[in-house]
Amino acid sequence: MNRPFVRPRTTLPPVRYRIITASLLTVAALYFLVPVYWLVVSTTKNSAELFGTFGFWFAGHPDPLGHLADVLTYDHGIYARWFANSLLYAGIGAVCATLLSAAAGYALAKFRFPGREALFNLVLAGVLIPGTALALPLYFLFSAMGLANTYWAVLIPSVVSPFGVYLCRIYATAAVPDSLLEAARIDGAGEARIFAGVGLRLMTPALVTVFLFQFVHIWNNYFLPLVMLSDSDLYPIQLGLTSWTGYADRQPVLYQYTVGGAFLSVVPLMVLMTVLQRYWRTGLTEGSVKA
Repeated sequence: MNRPFVRPRTTLPPVRYRIITASLLTVAALYFLVPVYWLVVSTTKNSAELFGTFGFWFAGHPDPLGHLADVLTYDHGIYARWFANSLLYAGIGAVCATLLSAAAGYALAKFRFPGREALFNLVLAGVLIPGTALALPLYFLFSAMGLANTYWAVLIPSVVSPFGVYLCRIYATAAVPDSLLEAARIDGAGEARIFAGVGLRLMTPALVTVFLFQFVHIWNNYFLPLVMLSDSDLYPIQLGLTSWTGYADRQPVLYQYTVGGAFLSVVPLMVLMTVLQRYWRTGLTEGSVKA
């Protein structure tokens, strides 16, 4: 006699633990969302309302589009130039860093050569070194090469990502099977073709993760452009907004422009996080387990 199938019962944690967990998650969510809410509310105010009204509620006649238009047109549209500079630095830097990290990580994972582990340990050491410690030596180097105060002074250091190399090596070890590579070699494919046609496709989640991390890092980078650049036309958004803050005591309207500029600066990051979130989670989960 066949017994009816009985779905196994899942054991739920006690109610008090679920309440504590939900409460902690709510507090964490508020901690991260309240500054964003304040930024949205402040964008709707002018300079007088920014300091003369309640910070967490809208003014009597909110005009966010008008205030943002003033930000974009101030000083002959200098903010739009800073925005384009940030897109240039972060976009090109993140793409190049992702491709270089993929190639280096794939090579470290799938090829055996003398000094491989020593080279990988050197990469790990690079992960531990903060970028601020390298900014001054990089300035002296680029100054000697005549590249200081140019786009290259920010772009070239941005294409190096030790964390990206580390993540791609771990992910390639786990996600790219050696048997598939051997089959491609037997079919007559070269190493470059195997990497482009097989390796990069299987490593897509890790590549998206590296791209997202590097884009956010370059977009928010302040100290390297501060050291490298002296021409305001080359500034990224972060450095430009800081320069506005320095003059805000003499021109109070710059407080409102800085808030509006800060709001516009987070829009690309929110879009990227929303679009690439699925790949980002997959890359972190798979890259954290070594086969």
